[in-house]
Amino acid sequence: MSRPRIVIVGAGFAGYRTAKELSRKARGKADITLLNPTDYFLYLPLLPQVAAGILEPRRVTVSLSDTLPRVRLVLGEADGIDLDGRTVHYTDPEGARGTLAYDRLVLAAGSVNKLLPVPGVAEHAHGFRGLPEALYLRDHVTRQVELAAAADDPQTCAARCTFVVVGAGYTGTEVAAHGQLFTDAQVRGHPLRDGMRPRWILLDTAERVLPELDPRLSRTADRTLRERGVEVRMGTSVKEATPDGVLLTDGEFVPTRSLVWCVGVRPDPLAESLGLPLERGRLLVDPNLQVPGRPEVFACGDAAAVPDLDNPGQYTPMTAQHAWRQGRTAALNVAASLGAGVRRPYEHRDLGFVVDLGGVKAAANPLGVPLSGLAAGAVTRGYHLAAMPGNRVRVAADWLLDAVLPRQAVQLGLVRSWAVPLDTASPESAQAPGRPQARQKTDARSGPGAATEPETRPGEPAAAQTDGQEPEVVPSAGEAVIAEGKAREAAGRRSPDPAKNRPAPESTRNRPGGEPGQAPGAAHRTDADPAEGDS
Repeated sequence: MSRPRIVIVGAGFAGYRTAKELSRKARGKADITLLNPTDYFLYLPLLPQVAAGILEPRRVTVSLSDTLPRVRLVLGEADGIDLDGRTVHYTDPEGARGTLAYDRLVLAAGSVNKLLPVPGVAEHAHGFRGLPEALYLRDHVTRQVELAAAADDPQTCAARCTFVVVGAGYTGTEVAAHGQLFTDAQVRGHPLRDGMRPRWILLDTAERVLPELDPRLSRTADRTLRERGVEVRMGTSVKEATPDGVLLTDGEFVPTRSLVWCVGVRPDPLAESLGLPLERGRLLVDPNLQVPGRPEVFACGDAAAVPDLDNPGQYTPMTAQHAWRQGRTAALNVAASLGAGVRRPYEHRDLGFVVDLGGVKAAANPLGVPLSGLAAGAVTRGYHLAAMPGNRVRVAADWLLDAVLPRQAVQLGLVRSWAVPLDTASPESAQAPGRPQARQKTDARSGPGAATEPETRPGEPAAAQTDGQEPEVVPSAGEAVIAEGKAREAAGRRSPDPAKNRPAPESTRNRPGGEPGQAPGAAHRTDADPAEGDS
């Protein structure tokens, strides 16, 4: 008798926990396959510290292969599920197609950036959902401060050192808090002209910072931001974004080269593509995390609308806390459906929230006890160390070094502006010229903030903002091959030496996804702290 085949789609908080628990319970009695675009689990709550230069990127990643030894990892992104045929179709990082058959399916695809129909945002803003976006933001902020320090024009200097963050939830609040400290540290060694200092603006249409939390935590975060110099503007958002700045809803135009979009997330469009009942873009499931009418299909995390048994008629919010716990419940119920154990409904108890405000400042309410200052900072860092499934010693070491040594503010140039567009189905992976878009995004009309910007079609150039300058046009792979050939021909005419001993340029056809005629795909934090988002 063949072993049951279990396929888990997504390795965020929910998918990773499901795989880990199932591997323990199955003990080789089931074939468990984890499909994910990257080979790591990303601990999203610490992503702002990567952007601020506190933590090195690998500190917030946990190897899937090393920590899930009895799970088969398949690199790729699901672009279709045949429920009747019980197969998952995917595209791997090099553009090859594949199919996985299953007896049990766990959909934990997570979420993507939530877009709003604001002119210019898709072209000129960048999100904060994945490691490439954090690396880009760190380089971009460093570059803008350096260019501002060298600018002769006071207006250019002011625009380059102005940073606008939209969304005062977990992500936006932490990005603004860490960002102000990061840029202030940079200009202490290299002052700006005329005594200028970096300017950070936090916008939200809500009445207060962190509107989803206890008002006491909100007041703590608001006070800390304002004392640090962040301009907190509630009841205000972006009306239009341009290459030179943003027009606010109150009529003010703010010159800037930096727009960080942290308004929240929407469920991954993969959930909507299944044609099953949805709740605001999330797949409806029963309290056991099973899809009604499809007992072999389970869903958890941001992709699932899980009934909140403590609040009848409501669904659990899209938070990392819920995703992590739902992953365990999903694993237990998948095992029970195969005859091992008993099914149990998903129930939860609120353990409180923590918000890291940089330095020694934080806002926290563990078990409902509101804290601020040093106590909150200690609880926040302790919580993160306890919650991380790996790299605890390395993270603690980076925190210790940051406390006693100045940060290195250098540009690595690893991620370009066009590689992390806001409108993307895959924020986990930086886009590249010639790389195919594994899954065409759908118009998530049933989800909040459905995208209104048209997607890039194969063969068309993709225009994107390049650090506040003129939009950069990225050539298709076919155009790149032609340009490369012309360049080599011209070089041959200029030099009599054929340069036989030099390595030949790599053909685009041999690069990942480098089929001629393909354009870069559109560039997958749930506002995540212990509280926002699963992957």
